[in-house]
Amino acid sequence: MVTAYDSTFAAIVVQAGVDVILVGDSLANTMLGMGKTAQVGMKEMLHHLVAVRRGAPGACVLVDLPFGADSTPEQALANSRLLAEAGADGVKLEGCVPDQVRAIRAAGMVAVGHLGLLPQTAMSFKQTGRTEEDRERILREAETMEKAGCSALVLEHIPSDLGKIVTESIAIPTVGIGAGPHCGGQVLVLHDLLGLSARQPPFAPARVNLRAIALEALKGYHRDVSGRTFPAA
Repeated sequence: MVTAYDSTFAAIVVQAGVDVILVGDSLANTMLGMGKTAQVGMKEMLHHLVAVRRGAPGACVLVDLPFGADSTPEQALANSRLLAEAGADGVKLEGCVPDQVRAIRAAGMVAVGHLGLLPQTAMSFKQTGRTEEDRERILREAETMEKAGCSALVLEHIPSDLGKIVTESIAIPTVGIGAGPHCGGQVLVLHDLLGLSARQPPFAPARVNLRAIALEALKGYHRDVSGRTFPAA
């Protein structure tokens, strides 16, 4: 799984053979220059979902329910329906919200959970699940979300051994992001993977420094235009 936010990169992600596209609320940071994912809303999520669906008409597309969009089961269901109508195959919810999941599943839609570090509400982005209390809580929440009807569970920035324990303790697939190699799958933010982010998370090494490549290309363009060598005579 990889995030995408526009039609161009959605098409590239599909061509690369990635199984699932996530239209993540990380678009607040990567695309809109916002400081927190909690600042993005349904309007923005719908806008970017439609663009992704245009670029990847046959892909499996999962979409984050943004902060506040799933505060109650009724809100979660109404907003999930809006996303489904716009092309989402499923929605992802942060935190242990079993009532919201049950409402979405009762309507015949796919719900994916998200536990561990929760960017929408986190006060710190340090690894979570280090204390025995937090480890037990995360495992308990995973079991609760599975019973509520989640089809899969994203585990973010938790110790590798805890990722293994959770994965082996539930029947639904786990998808790790900084949760070690024992999860059933992995997800990364596209900008982190391609080296476009100004700051890389510790668990997401860039596969290429696309930021540096783009910067060099733009500098070259500026230099050649300024020097009257582009376009060629």
